[in-house]
Amino acid sequence: MNHLLTTEGLERETLENLLTDADEFAEVLTRPIPKVPALRGKTVATMFFEPSTRTRMSFEKAAKALSADTMSFSPGTSSLSKGESLKDTALTVHAMGVDLMVVRHGATGTPWRLAEWLDIPIVNGGDGAHQHPTQALLDCLTIKQRFGSLDGLEIAIVGDIKHSRVARSDMFAMATLGANVTLVAPPTLLPVDTTRWPAATSTDLDAVMEKMDVVYLLRVQTERGGGSVFPSLPEYTNRYGMTSARFARLKPDAVVMHPGPMNRGVEIGHDVADYERALVLQQVTNGVAARMAVLFALLGGDSDV
Repeated sequence: MNHLLTTEGLERETLENLLTDADEFAEVLTRPIPKVPALRGKTVATMFFEPSTRTRMSFEKAAKALSADTMSFSPGTSSLSKGESLKDTALTVHAMGVDLMVVRHGATGTPWRLAEWLDIPIVNGGDGAHQHPTQALLDCLTIKQRFGSLDGLEIAIVGDIKHSRVARSDMFAMATLGANVTLVAPPTLLPVDTTRWPAATSTDLDAVMEKMDVVYLLRVQTERGGGSVFPSLPEYTNRYGMTSARFARLKPDAVVMHPGPMNRGVEIGHDVADYERALVLQQVTNGVAARMAVLFALLGGDSDV
C-alpha cells in the first residue's frame, strides 16, 4: 500500500491487517507513556484546507505517539492567500523534508492529484463528498471491538448519504469485512444511482431499524446543501432522528454510532448521545489508534510496539 486514498477496492486482508495493528496501537495508548519509537525521524504534514477537530488532532496525536515529527498547514495563514497554487503549496511543503501528507480538501479527487505530484505517501483525510478512509477504519475497529467481527452484522447508515464521504467509505469497508449495509435517507438525500454500491437502500428508518446491530447516524451537511432538500429539521428528526423512543425499540445489544460533529436534537437525541450503547467517544479514541496503524503501514518502522 503506497497511499490510503479510498476504501473502495481495498482487499479484505489489507483492512484486517490495519485493524489488527490498530488494536495493538490501542493498547499502546493505554500505557503510562503512550508512545513508541516506530517512526522516529519521520515527519508527517497535516494539510487541512477544510475545518476539522477530530481528524486533524487525532492524526497529530497518532504521529507523535509513533515518535514522528509533525507540521501543520493552515490555508488562512498560508501563501494561498497570495495566489499560490495548490501544486506549488504541496511541492513547497514537501521540499521541507516531509515524509507523508494527510490531506483534507473540499474538492473531490485532490488527494489523488497530490499523489501524482509528490513521491511520498498521501493519506486522504476527506475529499469533498467522496471518501474519508481513516474514518471507516476507526468505525470498523469500534464495531469489531464490540462484536468481535463484522461478518453478518446488519448495519444501517442513516441520514445525508448524498453529501457524505463517511457513508461512502464506511459502506465499502464494512461490506468488504462481511457486513450487510443499508443506506437510509429521504429520497432527496440519496444519490441518484446506487446500483453499483454494495448496499441496500431504504427511505423508512422505522421499517428497518429493529433488525439492525449498528445504526450509524450522519449529520445533515447544510454546508453542502443537505439542509435544503427537506421541509425542516424537526420534520427530519421526526422521520430519521434517533430519539430515545426509537432507541428503546432497537435490539438489546444494538449500538448507535456517529462520526461527529453531532447536532444533538436533530439526527441524535440529546440523551441518546450519552447512552452506554452510543459509541461516539469510543470512535474518537479509536481514531488515534486507527491512524497510527495507517501511518505505520505507509512509513514502515520497527514492528516491535
